[in-house]
Amino acid sequence: MDREARAARRGTPRPGRQSAGGWSRRRFVGAVAGAAAVVAVPSPAAPPAGPPAVADEPRAGTPARQASGPRPLYVGTYTSVDGGGTGIGLAAYDPASGRITGSGTLTGVPDPSYLTVHPDGRTLYAVDEREEGAVTAVRLADRRVLGARGTGGAGPCHLSVHPSGRWLLSAAYGSGSVAVHPIDASGALGERADLVTHTAPPPGPGQQGPHAHQFLTSPDGGHVLAVDLGTDTVYSYRLDQARGTLTEVAQAHTRPGAGPRHLTFHPGGRSAYLANEVDDTVAVCGYDPASGRLTIGEPQPTGSDGGTNYPAQFVVTADGRFAFLANRGHNSLARYAIEADGTRLRLLGTVPVGGDFPRQIALSPDGALLFAANQRSGTVTVFHVDRDSGGLRSAGEPFASPVAVCALPL
Repeated sequence: MDREARAARRGTPRPGRQSAGGWSRRRFVGAVAGAAAVVAVPSPAAPPAGPPAVADEPRAGTPARQASGPRPLYVGTYTSVDGGGTGIGLAAYDPASGRITGSGTLTGVPDPSYLTVHPDGRTLYAVDEREEGAVTAVRLADRRVLGARGTGGAGPCHLSVHPSGRWLLSAAYGSGSVAVHPIDASGALGERADLVTHTAPPPGPGQQGPHAHQFLTSPDGGHVLAVDLGTDTVYSYRLDQARGTLTEVAQAHTRPGAGPRHLTFHPGGRSAYLANEVDDTVAVCGYDPASGRLTIGEPQPTGSDGGTNYPAQFVVTADGRFAFLANRGHNSLARYAIEADGTRLRLLGTVPVGGDFPRQIALSPDGALLFAANQRSGTVTVFHVDRDSGGLRSAGEPFASPVAVCALPL
């Protein structure tokens, strides 16, 4: 283990700040604090009832009908840290009560810190967030690992499936690169079709290099966008859907030192919301589907009241009325009303997340529940979402899961 990883275990680096050692800093943040709260996932049991539903990044459209019976929940973790997991956590949640019941672990996937699912609901994909990064495909019907493919980058931390279902997009934090892999009819991955490393503009204040943190498709499907914390830039690419190659078409720059981490689109497709990890702000962005160009607005507050805080991720309700933001440090969920056809955010307040260091949040497919994966406390907390007011109400006791960094409800 390198010097930076050891220092991070001691808690000396500030989360979200870059220092020597790069990608290893982000994956070890909070590991020690989380270990004390970890409870082992129960031994494997039968798969959760019900077929997998379509899910990925929160998408535009009508909310799904309320599911009946338990629904699957997959939990990402780190397997190479003290107190970490042994693979992808398997669980089920009750759509009415929000209660989570563990059912084991899917082993054989190293450091699966971010998860997504194919649009047809049949295949789960996980990053392998290691120095020699990879992405892994898992068939959900029998939970068979279909194999892994190298990303060509270090420390992949995010992935998404193009709406066509033919391409997997991944972002590697350590190398500041994005990759494209083909997906075959079985859901398995082919050899990498393209790899782009961000080289311009130069790193922002306090950064030693690029740090790609997210790679996603615009709602219209015409462009793919990469959010890079290290260069304070969101890159827009056109994806050749026949060859899987990327062509850069635009760059959008935050103010220096903002450290953009995560972008989420409004269902209307012309606005998006950006979480800036390093300077603890958010911004409303305009998006032009024709050119792929993103325009980043002025910084706005996260509700952290000026304390140490690192905003992680936005989710937006399917009707486009409300947005929620995970605040690490303040340990809260910020609630925003979305106004003026998506072009304005109004902070409504914050709600305690009920855990420590909420790394990732997700809405259930029907939008009735919000799940928060809390890295340091090793828990997943669940909230009922009031469709009329955007209010959040705790669904009960947290679910214990080792170093929980991603929760994927289907």
